Amino acid sequence: MEKYFSVGEAAKAAHTTSETLRHYDRIGLVKPSKKDEWTNYRYYTEQDIVRLNTVRALQVMDLPLKEIKKVLEYDDLEKIIGFLEQTEKKADEKMAALQYSKSKIALAKADYERKLKARDHLTGTVLKEIPERVILLSDTLEVPTLDNLWNYLSHFYDKVTPELKDEFYFEDMAGIYSEEGLTRLFAVCVRYVDIDGLKVLPAGKYLCASCTEDSREQTVRELVHMAQTQYGAEPSFTVQLIVVSGILNWNYEAQVFVEA
Repeated sequence: MEKYFSVGEAAKAAHTTSETLRHYDRIGLVKPSKKDEWTNYRYYTEQDIVRLNTVRALQVMDLPLKEIKKVLEYDDLEKIIGFLEQTEKKADEKMAALQYSKSKIALAKADYERKLKARDHLTGTVLKEIPERVILLSDTLEVPTLDNLWNYLSHFYDKVTPELKDEFYFEDMAGIYSEEGLTRLFAVCVRYVDIDGLKVLPAGKYLCASCTEDSREQTVRELVHMAQTQYGAEPSFTVQLIVVSGILNWNYEAQVFVEA
C-alpha cells in the first residue's frame, strides 16, 4: 500500500518549507501525487520526496528552477543519468574549491589570532628596573633551536680559549641580542674577563613584554615604537630572553631599554 505524506511532512523530509513545496506545485516542478477533492489537501509519495530532494540538491549547484524542471521532464533515462553525473562532477569540483577556500580562511584566521595574541601581550607591557648585565655574543648562532638549546652554555665555554675558561662563568640563561642588523644568541656572564664578543647592557628601565616565536618580531617593533612615542627614547639594541616553558618549548620576554 502506497504511503502518503502531508505537505508539512514532505517539507520536513526534504529539509525545506511548506511554502516552497506549494511554489514547486504552482510552477509544475514537483506536483503532489494525490489531492483530496473535498479538502484540497495535497499528499506526497516517497518517490515525490526523492524528486524534491533532487531539486533541492540541484538548487545548491546554482541551477535555476526552469532548467531543473526541463531536466526532470526528460523521457530518456540515460540522458537524465548523464546530466546527473555531470552535476555530480561539478559538485566534487565545488567541494574541492570550498575546501581550498576553507584552508585559506584557516590560515588567515590563525594569522589574526597570532596578531591578537601579540596585541594582548602588549596590553600587559611592564616597565622593569634591570641592573647592568654583561653578555657574551655567539659568533655564529642567530636563533634558538632544539639542538643549540640542548647544551646551550657549552657553546660559549667553547668560545673561550682554554687558558681563560676558569675566568668565565655563565648564568643558566639564553637570549637573543639585536643591534643594527646584527642578531646573535648570547649568554649572561657572572664572571668574565675582557675578550671579543662582550657587550654591556646598561642598567635602567626596560619595557618588557612576553611573546612567542611567532609574535616576537612584532612585539619588539611595538615596544620600540612605544619607547619612541611614550618615552622619547631611541633604542639602539633589543633583547629577547628565552623562557623555557616545557619540554621542547620556549617563549620570550622582549626587553627594550628606555632610560638609565
